[in-house]
Amino acid sequence: MKQATVNSFLSRSIFALAVTFVALVFPARGAGVSRGFNRLLDAVVRIDVREVAFEAGTKRLSAGIGSGVILSKDGLILTNAHVVSPRAIEISVTLANLERVGAKLVGWDHWTDLAVIRLDADELKRRNLKFTHGEFGDSDKLFLGQTVYAVGTPHGLTRTVSRGIISNNRRYFQDERAVNGYETGAFNTWLQTDAAINPGNSGGPLVDEDGRVVGINARGYIGADNLGFAIPSNIAKRVLEGLVRDGAITRSYIGVVPGALQDLESFYALSLNTGVLINSVDPGSPAARSGLRGGDILLAIDGEKVDGRFREQLPPIQNTIASRAVGSEIKLTVKRGAETRDFTVVTEKLESRVGEEWALEKWGLSVRKVSRTFARENQLQSADGVVVIGTQPGYPAEVSGLKRGDIILRANQQTIDSLEVIKAVHERFSEQPEPVLVEVQRNRQISLFVIKP
Repeated sequence: MKQATVNSFLSRSIFALAVTFVALVFPARGAGVSRGFNRLLDAVVRIDVREVAFEAGTKRLSAGIGSGVILSKDGLILTNAHVVSPRAIEISVTLANLERVGAKLVGWDHWTDLAVIRLDADELKRRNLKFTHGEFGDSDKLFLGQTVYAVGTPHGLTRTVSRGIISNNRRYFQDERAVNGYETGAFNTWLQTDAAINPGNSGGPLVDEDGRVVGINARGYIGADNLGFAIPSNIAKRVLEGLVRDGAITRSYIGVVPGALQDLESFYALSLNTGVLINSVDPGSPAARSGLRGGDILLAIDGEKVDGRFREQLPPIQNTIASRAVGSEIKLTVKRGAETRDFTVVTEKLESRVGEEWALEKWGLSVRKVSRTFARENQLQSADGVVVIGTQPGYPAEVSGLKRGDIILRANQQTIDSLEVIKAVHERFSEQPEPVLVEVQRNRQISLFVIKP
């Protein structure tokens, strides 16, 4: 081969290698962004919410911004429960074309921090507005290091995309006050990502490179960089279906608080990956009535062995119980000391510790209904009564001596077994002001107070 030919061949080879290197290191603009991804972008919406809060003895309106993703042809939108709640009095959705449309709450589930709203079909038809919808991906197939995108409205900046990876696909994250004071995270693990998630991103989708929704962004870790959390899509899909069907997710409760067994196996003479610690049992709960107690080791549920060595394994175990029908029997195989025996527990309906709230404005008093869970935690004799959550200075309730944390059990000798009872007493007071005698529990003692006009 002539030298000139050799030089030409080498030059072409080097050029080809250089082009290949540049293509690998610096991909063409838009590479990796599929048609499905662009379609998903058009399904992401901004959600503006006005809601009422019962604070300091009065009703107060507040406004918030979040994100959501349209997931059906008829305008169902999935978002976070802390973005849209039953307290919402007005929901406005901004579509990808920047048009605003009203929406209504379909269902709400604080346990998974998910809510479903629906676009106003009549308004869409009247204004001839169109939209696209996204599709779920399989969150169980996500792997560490996989590229994902968080899409939403951080700080009100609509249609914002941030890129990151799946940092952990089974993160334990439970917070008893995360959703407006309500519990969340007990029945699922979370996706952790370093894609930027800021206030306003809540409720928006976490998506893969094909635009499939693999999670619903929920929160960033305050005080840290690149720590965001999303609800896995396989959880979100089931909750969406349940909320659309029933408006709420009904779960079972037995009153067992589980704990991880890591580093404790030797104290209980257990093999590794065997059983879950019963950390405590709620007083008066089905588990307590059946004889279970803190320190027992749960080995099996209806014959199926359980492994709760690590915290990440606890939510699926709790969900196994929560998914049973309310009122059903569950056989728990338990190790207590050297003995192993079975306990039969009948489930009850799971309830939050946070009851319904209201403001009795003529009294300057905001209250929350005592829930069964709250009553058990505070060793109350029953779930009757309302908890004082705020008073307004100078109004009758505050002047009478009522304080935050008081439990009003009776009003004018009527037992307060629902909010409607105290609402009716308050309404009569508003129409014809007369002193009201209330019986209050404070620090486990009963006191009487008179609310005067």
